[in-house]
Formats: sequence, structure tokens, C-alpha cells
Amino acid sequence: MSPSQSQSSGKLYVVGIGPGSPQHLTLRAVEVLEGAHVIIGNGTYLDQIEHLITDQQVIRSGMGKEVDRARKAIELARDRRVAMVSGGDSNVYGMAGLMLEVAQHTDLDVEIEIVPGVTALSAVASLLGAPVVSDFAIISLSDLLTPWDVIEKRLEAATTSDMVIGIYNPKSRQRNTNFSRAVDIIRRNRADTVPVGIVKNALRPKGETVIVTTLGKVLDHDEEVDMSTTVIVGNSESRIWDSKIITPRGYHKKYEY
Repeated sequence: MSPSQSQSSGKLYVVGIGPGSPQHLTLRAVEVLEGAHVIIGNGTYLDQIEHLITDQQVIRSGMGKEVDRARKAIELARDRRVAMVSGGDSNVYGMAGLMLEVAQHTDLDVEIEIVPGVTALSAVASLLGAPVVSDFAIISLSDLLTPWDVIEKRLEAATTSDMVIGIYNPKSRQRNTNFSRAVDIIRRNRADTVPVGIVKNALRPKGETVIVTTLGKVLDHDEEVDMSTTVIVGNSESRIWDSKIITPRGYHKKYEY
């Protein structure tokens, strides 16, 4: 931190607020949000922390306004404590990267703290049992910022390497075929018997849905999949037990139990 930063009364926080329930906010996130002068974020995420808002200035915006939101947060952080909220963890398809990029381009001379949060993948995995205790890849199917041909290559690489795959942003109204296309790619190199977990609104107060199925039958549940859904596709060793998914880490190869 430079001398000017240490003398500044402003500070910028990028806060991961977890999957959406108050119980899964970190203590640090609560501390930062309660102590902020300004809280900025997508309206959906601001609604999830409504219980922490008292006399802070609140600035709401919608999808597609991320750059405007980042610029506003940086402008205000020069002399105020500003918290930019991000769902899950701000490093996992969240606001951390954009905030630092915009700060770099504007030569923002203020301290920035990234506050981690519980990711959607962690939340979903907890409801499915133990599907990601081995190597895994997370891939978003949103092609708004990443071309579909790049997404295809990443899906192919993750599938052929036998990693567990977490799928974010599987389907929206405008991208209603991306999930089925992704399943077709995965099935090229993975057996239909591989376990798949579909979770909507994980650990949120309302609308939580948990489905355990297999790769061969996953599209039977296509209507359940939307932007509030995260999907986990197991690897060749994953199995279903008591409506849970277990992906062995390898202890069974060394120990008897």
C-alpha cells in the first residue's frame, strides 16, 4: 500500500456474499457490509443482504451494468468505504476481476480488499454429498463473454481428463440449448452411468431443488435447469449412494475401511 493509500479515508471492498442465505455469509463479509458507507450491487444480491442494511447508501443495478457499477464504486471509494457485493465468491465468475481491471485503468489510489465467500459449487456439493473431493473443473456455459467454441474446447478437455465438472450458468431464456449441447459433448467421453447432480437455489431460503441422476438421463430434467441451477458431473469413479454422490479421493487404494 502506498503512503497516499494509507492516508486515504476511502476503501473498496469486493464482497462475496455466498449462495444467498444469511447463515452462509462469512463473519468478515458481515463486518464489512455493516461498516460500509455505500453498498453497490445487482438487485438480486442486495435483496439477499437486506437484513444488514441500515443507514448505508445503497446503489442498485441490473444485469449488464457491471462496468457502470465498477466505475461508480471506484469513484465513491476515494473518500468512503464502499462494498461491491458479488454472489458466491467474487473470484468465481464474480466482480473481483472487473473491479481490479477498472481500478488499474483509472489509477485508483485506494486500498482494495477482496472478501471471499462460499461458492455456488461448494453450496451445491454440500447438498449432493461429496462429489468434488477429487480434481475438478468449473465451466460456465454463458457465451456472452466467452465464445462457444472456447467453451466447447474446455468441456472436451475436462471430460477427456476425467475431472469432475461443475457447470455454471447452464441455461437461460436466450441460451436455452447450451446445456443440452454441453451434455452431448460430455457424453462423447463419459459413460451414461456417471452420476450427475442438479441443484437449483442451493442453500437459499426458497425454491431449493436437489436432483441426483445419471449422465444418460440428465436431459430428462432439462426443464428444471436455469440460471439459478448448478450442475455437477461426476468422474469415472463417482457413484451414487443413499441419494448422494461420492467421488472417492483414493483412500480406498491405500487403506482398509
